Amino acid sequence: MRIIFKLLKWLAGALVAAIIVFLVAIRVAPPELLQVGDSYAAKIACSNVFMAGRDAEKVLADDVQAPGNPILKAVMLDVDKDKGKVTARLLGYAAPRSSIYRPGYGCTNLAEPAITPTALPALPQPTAPDANAEWPIGNHAGTNFDPALTGILADDTLRGPGMRAIVVVHHGKIVAETYGPGFDEKTPLIGWSMTKTVNAILAGRAAQMGLLSFDDKNLFPEWAKDERKEISLKSIAGMQSGLAFNEDYGDVSDVTRMLYLQPDMAKFTIDQPLVAKPDTQFNYSTGASVVIARYWMNKMPDKATALAFPRKELFNPLGMQSAVLEVDQTDTFAAGSYLYASARDWARIGQFLLQDGVWDGTRLLTEDFMKMMRTANTTSGGTYTQMQSWLVGPGDKPNASFGAPADTYWLQGHDGQTVAIAPSRDLVVVRMGLTPSRLGYRPQKLLAAIAGKLKD
Repeated sequence: MRIIFKLLKWLAGALVAAIIVFLVAIRVAPPELLQVGDSYAAKIACSNVFMAGRDAEKVLADDVQAPGNPILKAVMLDVDKDKGKVTARLLGYAAPRSSIYRPGYGCTNLAEPAITPTALPALPQPTAPDANAEWPIGNHAGTNFDPALTGILADDTLRGPGMRAIVVVHHGKIVAETYGPGFDEKTPLIGWSMTKTVNAILAGRAAQMGLLSFDDKNLFPEWAKDERKEISLKSIAGMQSGLAFNEDYGDVSDVTRMLYLQPDMAKFTIDQPLVAKPDTQFNYSTGASVVIARYWMNKMPDKATALAFPRKELFNPLGMQSAVLEVDQTDTFAAGSYLYASARDWARIGQFLLQDGVWDGTRLLTEDFMKMMRTANTTSGGTYTQMQSWLVGPGDKPNASFGAPADTYWLQGHDGQTVAIAPSRDLVVVRMGLTPSRLGYRPQKLLAAIAGKLKD
């Protein structure tokens, strides 16, 4: 009996010692996976607390923990509203990572919690839409919507789990909209990879102004002495640059390491090796979009002009008062993921593309650029365009197979963000939410139901 007692006592001591060693190890040298998790939690909470005005613990529970890795269940937040800073720690003490808010620029992940980012130049004030004018010139949408459309938007099978906003625009007017609990027409919502399409639009605007060409090559000094100098800006936009990049979100990969551990996202991607000849292999890459942002920003006369460019040349002309494109720690736009805007402002982007890059009678994008926005690249099997948009919705099946307009093209983002643009029906449908892809939601069915009820 004494032997058993001593054995149990020894095992208990060994277990306590092992736990102490584990806790010390994750505090002193936390694995990258824990750092990524805390960085992700800090970033999402920061943006939603300081831009959307949401409760930090609810954001942690709903946006970070519910759909994410089980490790995230152990994350705790420290919110400093005076400093505009959110710090996340595993178990409240390990692998601390912080994100800091700056007005107009949103939230930025910090490589270390103690770092204070540099002050950024003041941006042009957002242009406020006329409160009495109808959307999109103003922000008045009315409430007398078609009951048939209202019924469609109330159908849980069509709007999908975790729906946060749906806006339907027909013939340039909002004809129906709905919002999930806690969200409304003013709530900024993350676009995730829909940001890529907006970034392509910004590059297109720079091209229309004569600042760059999508045929440009030898884009960065790091590429001047090897085969990467043959990569064109158009190749990068079409996700066929040939650069190595792992977009797997299941573990620590290139995309998660870039978004949550790297202070300079563009340099991380620029430094990737060439693994295929340009224009021969499709490889979806969030890094590609950040590289595009670095390139067009480099074409500006100074940093202040580059940082003001999205608001001055796109957001203000379209009346996108809510739009904030966030930056990384080097003040380069995190243009593959981090544009926040209200659902109505996302609809303005869709309407702008529907109008062929013309807004209020002024052409802001060339006809050639708009053609590339609707034309497949050479390597994606007809699914992805030359300018960071999609010719098919989630699941990669033809639009017509769902009964949706065949000519629809899409902005698509993580967790169920979509803007569908159907030129043949003069129709834009925005659907935002928190809907993990594993749930199999298909917004094409929503689009088809709406299109079937509209009278041209």
